[in-house]
Amino acid sequence: MKRYEKLTRSPAEREDAILQFWAEHGTFAESLRIREGAPRFVFFEGPPTANGMPHFGHLMPRVYKDLFPRYKTMQGFYVGRKGGWDTHGLPVELEVEKEIGVNSKQEIEAYGVEKFVEKCKESVWKYKGEWERMIDRMGFWIDLENAYVTYTAGYIETVWWELKQMFDRGLLYQGHKTLPYCPRCGTGLSSHEVAQGYKQVEDPSVSVRMRIESDDASAYRREGDLPVSLLAWTTTPWTLPANVALAVAAEATYVEVEQQGERLIVVKTLVEKALRDEHRVVREISGADLVGLVYEPLYRLTDDPAAYRVYAADFVNLEDGTGVVHIASAFGEDDYRLGQEAGLPFVQPVDLEGHFTDHFPMCAGVFVKDADPRIVEDLTSRGLLYRSIIHEHDYPFCWRCDTPLLYYAMDSWYVQTTAVKDQMIESNAGIRWIPAHVGEGRLADFLANLKDWALSRDRYWGTPLPLWVCSSCGETSCVGSRSELIERALDPELAKSVELHRPWIDEVVVRCSTCGEAARRVPYVIDTWFDAGSMHTAQWHYPFENEETFKRNFPADFICEAMEQTRGWYYTLLATSSIIHGQAPYKTCLSTGLGLDEQGLKMSKSKGNVLDPWDLIEKYGADCIRWYLFSSSAPWKTRQLSEKGVAEPLYKFLDTLRNSYDFFALYASIDSYDPARHRVNESALSTLDRWLRSRVASTVKTVTEALDAYDVLGATGALEKLVDDLSNWYVRLSRRRFWRGGMGEDKIAAYCTLRDALIDLVKMLAPFVPFVSEAIYRALRTDGDPESVHLC
Repeated sequence: MKRYEKLTRSPAEREDAILQFWAEHGTFAESLRIREGAPRFVFFEGPPTANGMPHFGHLMPRVYKDLFPRYKTMQGFYVGRKGGWDTHGLPVELEVEKEIGVNSKQEIEAYGVEKFVEKCKESVWKYKGEWERMIDRMGFWIDLENAYVTYTAGYIETVWWELKQMFDRGLLYQGHKTLPYCPRCGTGLSSHEVAQGYKQVEDPSVSVRMRIESDDASAYRREGDLPVSLLAWTTTPWTLPANVALAVAAEATYVEVEQQGERLIVVKTLVEKALRDEHRVVREISGADLVGLVYEPLYRLTDDPAAYRVYAADFVNLEDGTGVVHIASAFGEDDYRLGQEAGLPFVQPVDLEGHFTDHFPMCAGVFVKDADPRIVEDLTSRGLLYRSIIHEHDYPFCWRCDTPLLYYAMDSWYVQTTAVKDQMIESNAGIRWIPAHVGEGRLADFLANLKDWALSRDRYWGTPLPLWVCSSCGETSCVGSRSELIERALDPELAKSVELHRPWIDEVVVRCSTCGEAARRVPYVIDTWFDAGSMHTAQWHYPFENEETFKRNFPADFICEAMEQTRGWYYTLLATSSIIHGQAPYKTCLSTGLGLDEQGLKMSKSKGNVLDPWDLIEKYGADCIRWYLFSSSAPWKTRQLSEKGVAEPLYKFLDTLRNSYDFFALYASIDSYDPARHRVNESALSTLDRWLRSRVASTVKTVTEALDAYDVLGATGALEKLVDDLSNWYVRLSRRRFWRGGMGEDKIAAYCTLRDALIDLVKMLAPFVPFVSEAIYRALRTDGDPESVHLC
């Protein structure tokens, strides 16, 4: 006689039992085995870094990354789910710096690069156990036994191979450009890294008098005896000591105004915003006529004759400021470009740690942002400050250490992503973006203004840039594999066994392919985003092995991460694949939004407003958290998260489902209902039975269509309505049929209808709430049925 056990009321106990069942039966592996040879649905896992504890925010993309592979597997697809770990870069280095108590590159080198790198390698696994425990406990099925790891020699070798392809095509080059630089981390950053770190800040916005010294080389002529100044505007007063020129818009109209015993020149369209108090317009001047004027420098740090003159430029802002741009060619991309074109001197009074040098004694040793008040005070005392106000604006900060970034002109190695810009724009248009505005807006805007990728990092723990420079002829060559390294090394035995990281790889000297002399590696590692963005290929160690595996698993049908990855992983995947494979590496991309606390504030441990996932799992179960995230909002919406919200699905949905099953289990056990013996006669089905069967069939159709369209809310809404109809209509209206004595045709029809509905329901629910679905299915299955709902 079959007994139907009621489900335990404790979700945590029930889920622990299911986890044990899956582990003992290898259910995940079996779900893959039975789909071998089936059509593939390819999923790429964005690699986390395990040097920090997993938190509630990590669950949001993860539940969706589990939902769709489960759904596609149950549709009959083979969905391999190779895990991955991101292990290089500043995130890891900064954690190790904290651990060993150092704060600069100089201190790292004093500590010992070898010891530091070994610490980094240990650090990336510090919380691996916690990550694996969380992944397992949330029912996220992914293959971590065969996960790719970005610091392994095989992974690095594929990255080297990609870089070699780029180098050979002239797409990897060295350039001296102005780029965003973190003085704390001591390295330049890429534009996509900078895009992740902007903040609203308040800085002094100053207008300063640049007094005209000579008009001999311009079309402009001074009139009268009053002093005349060009009024220049900046939100970075600390850059004023490095000023070497002023820029104006040649096509714009400027005005010379008289005010309180002096004359000032500003662009006509901004005169009311730029000037304080009353003034009288003396005359209008073409911007072109101002070109060539010589002005008195605020701080004379160069005697170059090209300096302290007015030049025409196409980047002059005519919406804010004064229409007169202060040019410091050492700071700022436009400034540097104008400096190159006009032959301006390069004045750099700031060191690589962001402090003024003795070249500007007044602020020597002071961090640049801290120098603003001193400079403003000095200009005020000399009558050169016209106005200073606090200005709120966006400013870039280091995405890892939160230090204000500076723009430095320096040597760096670049990937010429602009060479495939049009291709990326075309590929982006062909990707299914959910929501559409991520691709059509955020990423499309970034691609429209694309810059070459500043790749090299002057750091320690990362994939070494595989470039060797000859000490004799200066020739640069790129090594694309371990075998090539061995072939070219002066010490092949060393090259065979060398660790492919600093400082060990720095010891490998190769023979110059041009002159035969010794060539040494450039002392850089690469942007860690290049590692993560290469996983489409490097996870298989292609092209060195797994050629067929790579081809079967490229491109991905589906990826999913937080929306903040738009200019991170989404972009870097697209950039590397566009160059190497000539196409987008993924077809559909689902983005998740930001999770805030109940008051709409960002969660942080210091505020005490963080939701502890382990506490919530213990109280409500992983299914409850999963359903809450699936059903409370569209994936990409910013949402206010709370324990009350997490608890709600337990009482409103999951308990209703459990009660419906428990009702069946109670009476089916009393009546010894056996689906093998008690078969329904179609003619015995009541109108209510037929209605429920129709409701289930229509819900199957609705849920399938919704999930095929990645409409998670549409699917959860349909399922919630079905569970409600099952409990509050079918079960409630059918109670008397179950209460009757004996096993007549009508009672059998009710049992069969309710059992069939529950089985079909948990099959639909299995990708969303895999634990309770498994528990109910296991209780209802008969001999010959698949062991698990996830094998159906």
